[in-house]
Amino acid sequence: MSNSHTTWPFSTLSLSTSLKPTAQRVLNPPNLYLMTTSYFFQLGLYLAIATSSLAAADAIIRPKVVIVAIFEVGQDTGDKPGELQYWVEREHLDRIVPLPAAYHDIRANADGSVIAIAAGTGNTNTTASMMALGLDPRFDLTRSYWLIAGIAGVDPKDATIGSAVWADYVVEGDLAHEIDAREIPADWETGYIPLGKKRPYEQPAADYTPGQMFQLSSGLVQWAFGLTKDIPLGDSEPLQLRRAAYTGFPNAQRPPSVMIGANLASSTYWHGTRLSEWANKWTSYFTQGRANYVTTAMEDTGAMRALFYLSKAGKADTRRALVLRTASNFDQQPPGGSAAENLAGEKVGGYSAYIPSLEAAHRVGSRVVHTLVDGWATYETTPPSVTP
Repeated sequence: MSNSHTTWPFSTLSLSTSLKPTAQRVLNPPNLYLMTTSYFFQLGLYLAIATSSLAAADAIIRPKVVIVAIFEVGQDTGDKPGELQYWVEREHLDRIVPLPAAYHDIRANADGSVIAIAAGTGNTNTTASMMALGLDPRFDLTRSYWLIAGIAGVDPKDATIGSAVWADYVVEGDLAHEIDAREIPADWETGYIPLGKKRPYEQPAADYTPGQMFQLSSGLVQWAFGLTKDIPLGDSEPLQLRRAAYTGFPNAQRPPSVMIGANLASSTYWHGTRLSEWANKWTSYFTQGRANYVTTAMEDTGAMRALFYLSKAGKADTRRALVLRTASNFDQQPPGGSAAENLAGEKVGGYSAYIPSLEAAHRVGSRVVHTLVDGWATYETTPPSVTP
């Protein structure tokens, strides 16, 4: 982060006054010698500090794009991949910048134009890691674009596994009142109640807690979608067999594709048909019917909350944020199946479309990253945008 001026340890005035002759100095040549020596010492110190400060300013990393992955399975390279590894290996993020206050160190390419971090699972980890990065004086992120890219569960009513979904809205799924399902009134469909309300989905829509819902820049989201909507995504026989089980869900049985849809962020990893119904209604409630729930993950309202605060502090710009979620698994069991049994088979590293979803995140996200970097002469000051 550069400053418009630098405060030095002494002023030009102190140098000039220290050289002003007095009668005693004129009559005492040794004092003149000491005074001259002191002057050159101070001048040398001034130049050393100036050089050091300029070098420090040059050393500040000003990334064009910040990639926020969530977790890594083992090492950053060379083993079973998590969400960070393909970015590190394929974008040559070979530099490691220690970030002790965050979940994971920063990875950067040679010129610092692209950096990445694994922010940690859950809203709290992600918020803390992004705040640590955003407030670190070694980085200037005021014009950086942010790509929050990770895997997710997907609603089979909207899409299939292996798909990539650009989020237009991100809705918080944890901030709520809750009554155990065995104790809810007979006419309630859920025991989950918006904060500040007395019953589920009570109107008008709750606005009790800041950060319950974020709308991303629609022009930027549309631009990213337009840039990537025709990218072919990987398909395979195992994916085909898995999605074939979702009879009655035509969108689930289609090949993977790129689309736009809302993300519900909940640090509670939920699963099942009934909770998917809740996610749809909860998302519609907080967006007043403007958004359609498509993916579920655990971090995105935390990421957007961090960017909101960093923007307030002049450290980042939420208008330059994108959220890309790629479907590693369905958010519910297939028809005739059990939610508990289905969940037991959907674990990190063993999701139905784990590797395809990681591939999709990089294949789709990297096109946006490369376009922003290559077009930086324009995009540094003018974010890309398409009128929805």
